[in-house]
Amino acid sequence: MVRWKEKEGIDTMERMLVISDIHGELEKFERLLEMARYDANLDQLLLLGDYIDRGPHSKEVLAKVRDLQQSGAIVLMGNHEKMMLDAYRNEEKAVERWFRNGAKQTLLSYGCAEEEAEGLPAAIRWTDELLDAISFVDKLPYYYETEDYIFVHAGVEPGVPLADCDPHKLVWIRGEFHEGYGGPKTVIFGHSRTKSLHGSDGVYFGTNSIIGIDGGCVYGGRLNCLELPSRHIYYIE
Repeated sequence: MVRWKEKEGIDTMERMLVISDIHGELEKFERLLEMARYDANLDQLLLLGDYIDRGPHSKEVLAKVRDLQQSGAIVLMGNHEKMMLDAYRNEEKAVERWFRNGAKQTLLSYGCAEEEAEGLPAAIRWTDELLDAISFVDKLPYYYETEDYIFVHAGVEPGVPLADCDPHKLVWIRGEFHEGYGGPKTVIFGHSRTKSLHGSDGVYFGTNSIIGIDGGCVYGGRLNCLELPSRHIYYIE
């Protein structure tokens, strides 16, 4: 499991900008970065996973994310990237799980013939472009930690040291984390749509030092960007 800790120089950044659960919505993602006036020389961008599946432009979003990483963005693993990896490794029921969660749209964006992606294929055709994507996401860390914050796709295991958390739970956990976290650092996470946490697509500020930012963009909600330390919110509907 790849992990990142605080990188040298982050304290010199004027802002941290955090985005999660883009799900192939390239145009909204680009508009949000423009709205937030993201500058790689001044701002630390953190992306919390789920770049692919469900939306129409998974390939293009992943390419954008890779470019942003090259410019200094911190890019984390999401459960959808993990599902793609598991399908590639042919783990038990992994292909079925991935297809239940939007694999068709990702494969189509990589040029898979529509009839191949309509149902559950006997075998996924792993093209060179898909293998290149696999190589990229396989190296993504599961969390990022600073003096004040933990950034992660889904959440952390309450009462478990961060370094000992199950990587599966880091990208899949929900209620156990939402209701049970009580650590000293604020956890910024995606994965669980904020509407399920407080009835709104706006950013969720929990009373137990957790902040959920998945506004359900691919379902017609919001793509949120949390600015830290100000806690200012930018969003695209």
